[in-house]
Amino acid sequence: MTDHNSSSKPKFTLDEFFDYTSFLSLTLALDNDQTILIQILHRAVKDFALLENGRKDVILLGQLNTEIQIYTQRSAYDPLIKLTGWNETHENLVTTCVESKSTITFIHSSFGAPPEIYCINTIDQLNSAKKVTKENKLFTERNLPKGISYRWINKDDETEIESVLLYPPNKHQEKNLPLLVLMHGEPYSADLNTFRTDWFYIAGMMATEYWLVFQPNYRGSTSYGDEFLHGILEVLIARPGKDVLFGVDALVQDGIADPERLAIGGYSYGGHLTNWLITQTTRFNAALTGAGAVEHVNSWGLADLALYRTYKLGGFPWQVSNRYQQVSPIFQFDKFRTPTYIAVDENDYRVPTSQAYLLKRSLHVLGIPSKLIVFPGEGHILKTIHGMRKLK
Repeated sequence: MTDHNSSSKPKFTLDEFFDYTSFLSLTLALDNDQTILIQILHRAVKDFALLENGRKDVILLGQLNTEIQIYTQRSAYDPLIKLTGWNETHENLVTTCVESKSTITFIHSSFGAPPEIYCINTIDQLNSAKKVTKENKLFTERNLPKGISYRWINKDDETEIESVLLYPPNKHQEKNLPLLVLMHGEPYSADLNTFRTDWFYIAGMMATEYWLVFQPNYRGSTSYGDEFLHGILEVLIARPGKDVLFGVDALVQDGIADPERLAIGGYSYGGHLTNWLITQTTRFNAALTGAGAVEHVNSWGLADLALYRTYKLGGFPWQVSNRYQQVSPIFQFDKFRTPTYIAVDENDYRVPTSQAYLLKRSLHVLGIPSKLIVFPGEGHILKTIHGMRKLK
């Protein structure tokens, strides 16, 4: 069974290109070595485990839009069953069986509920799961941001896009708020109804600084179907970028966001999008870009996932040079007007550090305010405490 963990567990097609899918998962009937497809899934499978109940049921976590919910399957021949119970986000399934007594544990969180471990003995007890930790009790005593799902239409092709919209404390559903567009990376990922405080997830922190944080699940995000997932192929930046801009338009038109107070940012693929979007519009007052590319031929040659980029752009640089140029902001730097803060890791193997230097020099030549911070000794993922604190 695949959990679709993006580039850390790649799947290959016969032509040796990457083959990502949010639909299909496999089960293996161990009694006869026959591989059987689970029913078509319009969601990404995030985790799974076996239920030790004599029948060997499978329990899995499936992403459905902005939530990760629990499903079961009695056998490889039976349909998936979505369990009724808590919504929001479940993580880290663990099942055990000692002396015929089974236990199921998982982590659950949502916008307003920090992650804790919950425990049940049988899967039909999901509604009454017992909280067994209080590690994040402090957060429950604070006035936290509140989140909603927000949807709009990309008017170029009438595709509906969904996002997570996080309101500042005491500002829920208020109008004319300062807006921070914060874009997830990979791009085969999604922003969820969950509570996170790790180093690269700054949405909650920024909301407490009284920003309305807009996290779009643009084209390429998981759990919206294969057509949506593969919608970035050959238009790696432009199509998801348009998804984002139409979302900003909708928030302004609905009176939710203040058009005079807009900022944008993202890390990794979110940084790619940031760099491209600030060549397409001057509406943003400031930008924060982390590990973002500006010239994709350079990235193809120096980054660790050359095949990945070749697949998404539909060929090598000498085969489809126009596509590499179209997604590379450096060829449109004359349109830059946005003050930009650039963060990069010194030994980044996924987005070469040279990309940040290209961006910084260009902004300097153009006379646009900018600042560059380089984290010494770090790869694509920050690991030192001082680096994480500095980034935040």
